[in-house]
Amino acid sequence: MAFYHRLGEIPPKRHTQFRQPDGSLYKEELVSSKGFSGIYSNLYHKKNPNRVTQIGDPRPYHWENAQEYGLRQTHLKTSQVTHTGKDYLLSRKILLQNQDVMMGICAPEERHMDYYFKNADGDEVIFVHEGEGQLVSQFGILPVKKWDYIVIPRTTIYRFEWKKGPLKLLVIESHSPVETVKRYRNEAGQLMEHSPYCERDIRPPEYLHMEDNPGEYRVQIKKWGQLFQYHYEHSPLDLVGWDGYLYPYALSIKDFEPITGRIHQPPPVHQTFQADGFVICSFVPRLFDYHPQSIPTPYNHSNIDSDEVLYYVDGEFMSRKGIDIGSFTLHMGGLPHGPHPGAVEKSLGATKTEETAVMLDTFRPFQLTKNALEYVDKNYPMSWTE
Repeated sequence: MAFYHRLGEIPPKRHTQFRQPDGSLYKEELVSSKGFSGIYSNLYHKKNPNRVTQIGDPRPYHWENAQEYGLRQTHLKTSQVTHTGKDYLLSRKILLQNQDVMMGICAPEERHMDYYFKNADGDEVIFVHEGEGQLVSQFGILPVKKWDYIVIPRTTIYRFEWKKGPLKLLVIESHSPVETVKRYRNEAGQLMEHSPYCERDIRPPEYLHMEDNPGEYRVQIKKWGQLFQYHYEHSPLDLVGWDGYLYPYALSIKDFEPITGRIHQPPPVHQTFQADGFVICSFVPRLFDYHPQSIPTPYNHSNIDSDEVLYYVDGEFMSRKGIDIGSFTLHMGGLPHGPHPGAVEKSLGATKTEETAVMLDTFRPFQLTKNALEYVDKNYPMSWTE
């Protein structure tokens, strides 16, 4: 949940007459989560949002799991990937998935989208590793830049307009709402003083983008592992105003303020978002622990009920060897993991780290997809052997 926001013109009361200059009514649309008990927004259209002219044949849009991959610590060598497909949807390459969340990369060759996309299956978190542009949706224009998290609630109709490349995106799709961290919110939902970021850091859409020209507008809707092709005789971006709590927003990982201490802090201090079945954390440049006998590197850790994925964004990663920017590591539950040989001794006396990474911890086992197999570093499980 973000906070209340409004753009454009809205009537004084919900569900009341709100008329256009020609005397006709604007068409109100409630976009709500969790039925009618979650966050929501009220949208006001010039035309009825249900005016479908044609429904094309659906296209398959899902990712098959790799069979018999087994239990092993995993390094996906995706650092050298420059393109994963032509356009935004075709280039989304899911590498890891379970019942709660999917995670992958997206590096499209084309910057332009001649269609809109609506994910009716889940909320999305898009991390912009490389690139700059804007998210264009019915909620307005949201400028986005390198190292932004973009949180997109399900059923948001959007397209990206990229202005700078190359483009490299980390894609996370959640089957439940993606929210700010509960323990950092007070009873009114406001982020509290000890939160590593606050509402000032969250960027909602800045202004509306009215598309009023007649024509054919295509919206590809993801549902049940397919892309449904919906055609309209007007743009879904015909809003004159909206207000509420449900809308896409951006948060830069650079605005995440790290929590440090005298001894090494556990991963939950890096938590940035929550959802059912997983959390997202941000590792950012920070001062190291200041106990005179502190060990800056993480201690060995055995996951007994979670899988841990790190996506490496920038910097030098003190606890890992052979990991490049743009790589993934997956440390599966049931196996211990920790710093590579020599990393502990090397870290002693260090005062800070410049590493940046995105971590996703799941509470159900992750499965590699068939897409991921080409990137597997077969030697990684043995990399702790001196």
